Amino acid sequence: MAGRKSSPSADQPAGVATAAGLQRREAATADAGDAAVQAVLSSLSTFCVARVPAGDRLCVALSGGRDSLVLLDALQRLALPNALSALHVNHGLSPHAADWACFCADFCAARAIPLQVIELAPIASDGEGLEAAARRQRYAAFARCAADWLALAHHRDDQAETLLLRLLRGAGVAGAGGMPAERALHADPAPAGGSPARAPRLIRPLLDLPRATLTAYAGHFGLRWIEDESNADCRHRRNFIRHRILPPLSSVFPGGSAALARATGHFAEAALLLDELAQLDRERLAPAGGRLSLAALNSLTDARARNLLRHEMRCAGLPAADARWLEEARRQLASTRATAETCVALPAGSLRVFRGELYVLPRLPPLPSALPWSFDGDAVLDWGGRRLLLRRTIGAGISLARLAEGAAHFALRCGGERLQPDARRPRRSLKNLLQEQAVPPWQRERLPLLWCGGQLVWAAGIGVDAAFACAAGEAGVQLDWEGLSSAAVVASPLASSSAN
Repeated sequence: MAGRKSSPSADQPAGVATAAGLQRREAATADAGDAAVQAVLSSLSTFCVARVPAGDRLCVALSGGRDSLVLLDALQRLALPNALSALHVNHGLSPHAADWACFCADFCAARAIPLQVIELAPIASDGEGLEAAARRQRYAAFARCAADWLALAHHRDDQAETLLLRLLRGAGVAGAGGMPAERALHADPAPAGGSPARAPRLIRPLLDLPRATLTAYAGHFGLRWIEDESNADCRHRRNFIRHRILPPLSSVFPGGSAALARATGHFAEAALLLDELAQLDRERLAPAGGRLSLAALNSLTDARARNLLRHEMRCAGLPAADARWLEEARRQLASTRATAETCVALPAGSLRVFRGELYVLPRLPPLPSALPWSFDGDAVLDWGGRRLLLRRTIGAGISLARLAEGAAHFALRCGGERLQPDARRPRRSLKNLLQEQAVPPWQRERLPLLWCGGQLVWAAGIGVDAAFACAAGEAGVQLDWEGLSSAAVVASPLASSSAN
């Protein structure tokens, strides 16, 4: 009868029916937990065996939340042939941050898993917003991790959120490709005198699994985790999508999150095809792998030219510029004469035209006004983010005896400098020498010069003044800026400008 409430049958006590139902629910929960454990361990094993070589060091980025605890717990249970460790990055943004670090330390200590905790300085957002600044600092810390592989616990629902967030920001095909399962991390430049750091590769081995599976896994093993109070704050856009957008969306489209995550794979595949097209265009327009000319770029359709510019920026280590920046860059370059010296500003650098060729340049750190000379043996100095190499020589380079005759120091150009690199020819202006060597103007402003007693001794990319050149058998020092001895390659072309 419509509206009639169901009740236990007359010959069966209500309590018995309730207990039986509870047992069925407990059995179903246990089955779900077993299935979740199998799904996590199987997916994780398949992913890691295919990518992480035996003997490599594997580290988990451990926040103390459910997902990262599940990842670390499952990796330990798998007992892969890799040294397992964890990394906790403490931003200090929450009043509970110290408690989270202690929680992670206790969790790892109970399982004999080595843990590294990185304490970050207060965030300087530089106008980019707190979330973006925190992410930038966190990934910089990840790059310093002493491991070969760093595993993050992003899952399928995170991928769906990422896609919606990026689409609402106007992402292109590459951005809509979501978070990759594997990518490189880039370490900071080596300090003066130090060896370049080797950053781990970042992996996301849980991207194929939904949040519900990780929750069931955690429940099966009774894992306790911490909740970041900011995760419930819908003023943050990702949280708004997670709590206000996806739940009603899933009520209409039950497989919505899974479909969105699948879509990122389609976008990522399309992005790979566009990247291959850019490489084909570059090989056709610059077959020797040299510099790309302005005329060659302008011979492409607008869409292909923008695609090639996007590819070259990525190869140079620049973050992706949005469509407005690329469209403006394309417009300016299309109207530039081959003989003009043009600079097109980008969010994190610039595109420049010099002698009809293109250069993509990241934003460079400031230069010192001067640097005192000191030489006790082979050394590496920092000059505006690029290494200045000093090597002891015999019969080559700069005479150490001549340098000892006056106070020596490094400095920038100020105009009017003169140098005599060839004793058979008269002293000439440094400006003319740099122009002859085709050193681009923006590099001329950054070249280190060595002075001694008011006389120019050496200019990067040009050479040593004849008056200070080493005689045969004489002790000397060889100087190279970033190991480059030819001014023709002091500034990297578009094909290899990431060195800048």
